[in-house]
Formats: sequence, C-alpha cells, structure tokens
Amino acid sequence: MAGPRAQHHLAARQYGGVRRRHHGPRSRRRPSRGRGGRLMIRQLMAVVGPAERRLLRNVLALQVLGAVLQAVTFVLIVPVLERLLGDEPDQAWPWVWALAAAAVAQSAVHYLATKAGFQAGAALSRVLHHRIGDHVSTLPLGWFGPTRTGELSNLTTQSVMGIMRVPGYLFRPLISGLLTPAAVVVLMYLFDWRLALAATCTAPFIALVLRWSTNRTAAADRLRAETMTEGANRVIEYAEVQPVLRAFPGSRSAGGNRLDEALSAQRDAGRQVMVAGVPGQVGFTLTVQAAFTVILVYGTYLALGGSLDVPELLALLVLAARFVEPMAEAANLGSALRSTSAALGRVQRLLDEKPLPEPEHPARPAGADIEFDAVEFSYDDGRKVLDGVGFRIPERTMTALIGPSGSGKTTIARLIARFWDVHGGAVRVGGADVRDLSAEDLMSRISVVFQDVYLFEGTIEDNIRAGRPDATDAEVRRAAAQARVDEIAERLPGGWSAQVGAGGAGLSGGERQRISIARALLKDAPIVLLDEATSSLDPANERAVQDALSELTRDRTLLVIAHRLQTVRAADQILVLDGGHIVQRGTHDELIVQDGRYADFWAERSRSRGWRLEKTPVAN
Repeated sequence: MAGPRAQHHLAARQYGGVRRRHHGPRSRRRPSRGRGGRLMIRQLMAVVGPAERRLLRNVLALQVLGAVLQAVTFVLIVPVLERLLGDEPDQAWPWVWALAAAAVAQSAVHYLATKAGFQAGAALSRVLHHRIGDHVSTLPLGWFGPTRTGELSNLTTQSVMGIMRVPGYLFRPLISGLLTPAAVVVLMYLFDWRLALAATCTAPFIALVLRWSTNRTAAADRLRAETMTEGANRVIEYAEVQPVLRAFPGSRSAGGNRLDEALSAQRDAGRQVMVAGVPGQVGFTLTVQAAFTVILVYGTYLALGGSLDVPELLALLVLAARFVEPMAEAANLGSALRSTSAALGRVQRLLDEKPLPEPEHPARPAGADIEFDAVEFSYDDGRKVLDGVGFRIPERTMTALIGPSGSGKTTIARLIARFWDVHGGAVRVGGADVRDLSAEDLMSRISVVFQDVYLFEGTIEDNIRAGRPDATDAEVRRAAAQARVDEIAERLPGGWSAQVGAGGAGLSGGERQRISIARALLKDAPIVLLDEATSSLDPANERAVQDALSELTRDRTLLVIAHRLQTVRAADQILVLDGGHIVQRGTHDELIVQDGRYADFWAERSRSRGWRLEKTPVAN
C-alpha cells in the first residue's frame, strides 16, 4: 500500500498533470565498485547537470591550484632555513619574499576556492532536490511501497545534505591530502634525491594501509545506511499510527517495539562502524608516522656521514613533515568519503529507476470515450489483477464498476490515468492509446476523486487552486460553492486562508472530500474517475458530497467505483468485476433479473440498508 508521499505524488498527478524539468542527462551507467575520492567525484559528476559540472570543475581547478601553491610554499621553506641556519643568513631575504608571495597567493586561491565551494554546494542541493522530485513524479505508482517513505525522506535530507558538503568541505582536504604530498616529493628531488627517494618508497605502504583501513569499515557503513533508512521508516510509521495506538492501548507495545528495534539496530550499526574503524585509523596513523621516522633516520644517517649538511637536513625534515601531514588529514576523511559515495549511489539508483515512457510524437484524442482492449495487468509481486478485460465507456455516459475487494476496480481507474502501464492489451482515451499521449495532455483530460483524499499542507484556497493554478479568484470561489466548501470556509477561523494541516489532518473526512471535489470541478476535465467514499460519512456531509458529485459528473464521461445503490441504478452501464474478469455487464434492469454476482450484490446491499441496532432487554 502506498505511503503518504506516494499519495502526495498520486494527488499531484490527479489534479495538475506533471511538468518535467530536466537538469542534465541521466547517467544509466552504475558506478563501478571501488573506493576513494576519484569514484566519489565521478559519481558526483554523473548525477548533476552541465551547469553544476562547470561549477564543480572550477572548484576542483582552484583546489588543485591551491594544493600546488601550498606545496610550493612548503618547499620554499627549505632554502629559507638553509640560509638562516647557514653562514650567510642575509641571503635568506629573497627566499623569504618568495615564500611570502607564495603564501599570499595560496591564501587568495584558498579564499576563492572556499567561496566557490559553498556556491557549488548550494547549487548541488537545489539541483538534486529538483532532479529527485522531478524524477519521482515520473515513476509508476507501483514503485511506491511501504519502505519508500523513509527512503525518500533520508535521500532528500541526510543524503543530499551530505552531498552538498562535498565542494566546500571535502574537496580541499581530499585534494591537498593527495596532491600536496606528491608535489612535495617531486620538489624534494631538487634538493636531495636520496631523501626524496626514501619518501617515494614509503608511499606504496601508506596506500596499502589506507586501502586496508577503508575496506574494514565498508560493510559497517553500508549496514549503518540501511538501518538509518529503516529507522526513518519506523519513526514515520509511529507518528502516522498514533490514532490507532491511542485507541487500542494494547498495540502500543507492538508499535513501540518496532521503533525501539529499529533505533537499537541503528545504534549498533554506528557502534560497528567505530569498532571497525579504530584499528584502521590507528594502523594508518602509525604507518604515516613510521614513514616520517624512516625519512628522519635516513636523513640523520646521511648527515652523520657528512654527505648532507645539518641545516639542509633540518629544512628537509620540515618538508617531510609537510609530506605526511596532509595524508594524515585526508585519512580522517575515509568515513565521510564512503558515506558520501554511498549517498551518491542511492541518488543514482533512484535516478536509474525507469519512468513511464513518454511518446516521441504524442497523439491527440478524438473525444472523451474510454476503451479497455483485452487488458492484462500484474503487480510486481506477480499477482495477476486483470486478465483480458475489455469494455467501452461512451462519451458523456456513466459506467458503474462493482465487485469484491481486490477484484481490480481501483486498478482499472488508475490504468486509465496511466499510473501504471498495462502488460497486455491497450487502454484508449478518445481512440488513442494512453501510452501514445503525453502525461500532461492525458491528465488535463481526467479528474480523479479517490476514497483516500490527500490535501497539500496549505490553505483551503491553495488546495482548490491546485486543480487549475491559473484560475481566477471568481472561478475558485464558484467551484468551492458548487462543492459546498464555502460552508467550511465560513465556519473555520481564517476562512479561505485556514490551514488544512499536513495531508488535510485539520479537517474531517467529508470536508476533505468536498475540497477534493472542488479541486476536480475547477479542473473541469471531460473525464471523471470516481471512487465513492460517502458510506462512512455522516448524513450532513454525505448530502453535501453527493450534491458536489452531481455538479462534478454533469455532462462528463464518468467511471464510478460504486457502493451506493442509487448510484449503481442510475448508471448507463454496469460492469461486474470478479477474479480479474468482467463477469457481467448491462443496465440495472437487465442484470437484476439474471442469476449472478450483480443480483447477489443488489440483494446484499438492500438487506444492509435495513439494518438497525436494537436495545436488548436486561433480565431482572
């Protein structure tokens, strides 16, 4: 069953159509398995558009230039110390000025890189939220399941927030941790090739230990990401089912236990990351210190042998310290890099989900009739819902669809609106296959009122205007009056500006239905798909909703999933659905005299209409 965010998506498709904005080509190639900053940067470039790639390349170029200037600054320390500790300290001044100039240049580039990094981070947040939102709105409704709410919540909050920190916080230590030591070693060859070679020989050992320490925590990081998603699902679930938990106190322990278990698993996964990461972090730190010790011991040996002056040794040891320091800083980024890479992988997997295909040359419907031609449809779990279903709804007629729960009634309505694509046969509107229509054109012709009404967080007027955003105030008020929403606005504080709450939680079920009908009236589409939801309403709300429905369905092609006898009897055509097949069709007068599902349905509904509660006398 789709969660609230799926319903939000459903409502958006019901009432406004879908506008698709593309912020760059989607990459269909999944990132190869691996570790490190290079993979993360490739992933980052894959999920953004051309404009953001340019920003990221500018940041990378500035960070690379800053790392090179930092290495040059470190290297210039060597001649400065050699002169200052040697016999002619006055000769240090030209090198001091060069060192100062390099330091100023490096600081200026660092400032520009930091500023560009924050700007790129803000752009990343904006484009990723747009791409995720736009792509989710194109996915078939079957993609949305019980776990998607927490997954999307995590993706659009923690994952995107982690990714937007990359240009401003991760690029600099990552690039300086790799490029600055490399540049320092290269420049060390200008002063003493032996110490430079010693530093070069330590690099492979450092790389191996870094890879080992990274691999130790990879599995724990993946587990932590999974438990965070599960924890988000359980928190949302716990908030959503509060009415049930309070109405049935015995269920509190079950609901609370599920949440406690998810949060405990998240805590344990975080502990595993720390336990797995500490040995690797300690091992890498010891290796880096061992590399510096090797350079120190070898330099001392050369100085004692007389082949290296003491001032030059001291200067080169300062440079060697600059060689190991950025690597140690970069090593601390291991967890952040893996976390960011995992977040980018989750974003890419979402963007790789196949949307409902759009036709290259959209067709144009000729009218508002509906036809099912040998339609077959199954859900992802393999359960076949419709098997060779065929019928036609002529333009400006009403067809009632009845059948037991699970027989596929709602599925038929949603296939007309193309929330999924059929697996066999065709669904046509105005003679055109819905797969050959653009989503915007199809949804502009259809209004949908389902049982589960979703209202957007905002005002009453905002929710009605969602049916047609360019409508005038007078048109909004007229649709509201036809659906008797004006009575709600007059009663609530704030009137038309009254807040309905998240999902319409501030209103009753009947009030939400009336607003959804007003939204559909404002849209003024020629086809109406209606899942009656008046059986659970109080009499006043039921009368108001029925009046609103009468306005909505006037002179339109109407498919109604019927529950009320009055509605069924008034239909021009009745379709009886059972086991994925149309088992009966005809008018009320035709079907009532036949033995079959319809006669049973009519008899059962007629009996239930006469039910009443009686007080049982208490024996003395």
